Amino acid sequence: MKKLLLIALAAILFNSCSSGQTNGIKTNLSATEFADKIKELPNATLIDVRTPDEFSKGHLANANNYDWNGTEFDNQIAPLDKSEPVFVYCLSGGRSSSAANKMRSDGFTQVYEMDGGIMKWRGENLPETTDNAVVSNGMSKQQFDALLISDKLVLIDFYADWCAPCKKMKPYLEEISKEMVEKVIVIRINADDNHALCKELKIDALPVLQLYKNKTLSWTNTGFIEKAEVVKQLQ
Repeated sequence: MKKLLLIALAAILFNSCSSGQTNGIKTNLSATEFADKIKELPNATLIDVRTPDEFSKGHLANANNYDWNGTEFDNQIAPLDKSEPVFVYCLSGGRSSSAANKMRSDGFTQVYEMDGGIMKWRGENLPETTDNAVVSNGMSKQQFDALLISDKLVLIDFYADWCAPCKKMKPYLEEISKEMVEKVIVIRINADDNHALCKELKIDALPVLQLYKNKTLSWTNTGFIEKAEVVKQLQ
């Protein structure tokens, strides 16, 4: 009987986590829901778990930069009141999900995370700020279009330095660039450095591959993909 109760409790906890809820409260929020919740709880702590370099190029107003992949994250969240609400976000949702789960396991009772991260936030045209007086939005759409002018196929890779699938794909994309040099041009674009372009092209997840032929988009893929599948598209 005790075993059955433990199994039932585990199932309840699993379903709660998998549905983006904590204690029956929705905690995995869309960008617009995240913005509304911040307005509802203006005194709550807002944490951007990206790197300081990412943070400096644009972030939500009043956000604290606690780098999830840094060495001080645990020390930075230690002084926070675990009974008070906390908001967490990153670029596309991966790091903030890990940070939110860590905080919940440490006893934080109200951790709200933004599904899709600041890329979705930008896609909804929601406001952000910067610590710099002048911010470069990176490559313009006109400059991007100029890259597509070629008699070869143009394979665009939208990536970020912190993105694990992007790192895994980088070596074989470099191989393709060398092995198929007569047929294909491979161009890698850092999403962190080109958020205005990503917003205009509706790139709201990483990695993204786009294949252009005669300046026309002929194929796209979001998420990790094996080299063989990419090569098929280039035949």
